[in-house]
Amino acid sequence: MKRVVVTGLGTINPLGNNINSFWEHIKAGKNAGQIISRFDVSKFRSQVGCQVQDFDPASFLDRAEVKRTDLFTQYALYSAAEAMADAHFDLEAMDPFDIGVIWGVGQGGMQTFETEVENYVNGDYNPRFNPFFIPKLLVNMASGLISMKYGLRGINYTPVSACATGNTAIMDAFNYIRLGKAKAFVTGGSEAGITRASYGGFSAMKAMSTRNDDPETASRPFDKNRDGFVMGEGAGALILEEYEHAKARGAKIYAEVVGAAMTADAYHMTSPHPEGIGAAKAMELAIEEAGLSPQDIDYLNLHATSTPVGDMAELNAVQKVFGSNHQLHVSSTKSMTGHLLGAAAAIEAIIAIKSINDNIVPATTNVTELDEAVPADIRIVINQALEKNIDVAMSNAFGFGGHNATVIFKAIADE
Repeated sequence: MKRVVVTGLGTINPLGNNINSFWEHIKAGKNAGQIISRFDVSKFRSQVGCQVQDFDPASFLDRAEVKRTDLFTQYALYSAAEAMADAHFDLEAMDPFDIGVIWGVGQGGMQTFETEVENYVNGDYNPRFNPFFIPKLLVNMASGLISMKYGLRGINYTPVSACATGNTAIMDAFNYIRLGKAKAFVTGGSEAGITRASYGGFSAMKAMSTRNDDPETASRPFDKNRDGFVMGEGAGALILEEYEHAKARGAKIYAEVVGAAMTADAYHMTSPHPEGIGAAKAMELAIEEAGLSPQDIDYLNLHATSTPVGDMAELNAVQKVFGSNHQLHVSSTKSMTGHLLGAAAAIEAIIAIKSINDNIVPATTNVTELDEAVPADIRIVINQALEKNIDVAMSNAFGFGGHNATVIFKAIADE
């Protein structure tokens, strides 16, 4: 099997519109929670969210491109551009069929769907849909347009596994490169779910926090008084590349991808298995594939979204896999970013990689009273980042439908 490394990173999310500003805010423990300002939320139980700031698609897309793309695709193109620039590919010297795009999306063009249906229903005697209605809302359009932007003719598609989809995309890219089917991929995920329909739907499920009087600290995984997740948005992009190819061109290498796995809970539409059976198996399989033991994992970025049931199910899985491993520290950075749905796993994979580069475990913020049900032998980094040597970092992602996906990154070491 060929080795796979990460040679480029890019992002746009509520904590920053590039990798450097985002990572500085993560290290500092900055919270992005606020009252939603994009539309009127006064009718909803939940009113808090984590919104991307200062984003102007016209700054990097022409007028026609802006009109023909939904926000989730614009976020994807923006983050992919940073990652591609970071990787420093000489595209003219490469076979375009050697580079693919596997891009995860959860919901797709929700804003486009809302707007077009509303315009049709409220239209005049001869209402009609925009001819770009369907292309704009399709979940695979982000991957398609990234490939068109750079002339990438390799494997191209979009896996959909709800909030696990970013890890699914990374895992697929990892496996195709290992098998020699491609030299490199643009991979990751994006989501623009802060729309009336999406936000209102999650609010109606009573899945989101109603801490409307204190939005900045509403996302609080593992806190005794947590009451649901806080919706976020954005994108995270990674360039995965075959190691020898990256080495030959003198690429900067952030980390090596060494393991990835997926399982299903086969339990409930929206709730994880309370004992974390599927999540535990995904972690075990990823560790096995990496040729490691649980004691080798230094940091685990948890999926933990700040829901009472979900947080504890994941900790049950962690305890099952790691037992009393005293090397492991864990945290949930959704406390700062909110839950970015289809973009969450890609953003958190980037955090895992940066933790290796800087030897820093980001904190779980907003914890004022730790839930007494949290197992004593699980070391959650709370409220302040921890300096620690990190050689191996793992990231979990779970999604509605019972999807579990885990990826593992390792500090690069030449053979």
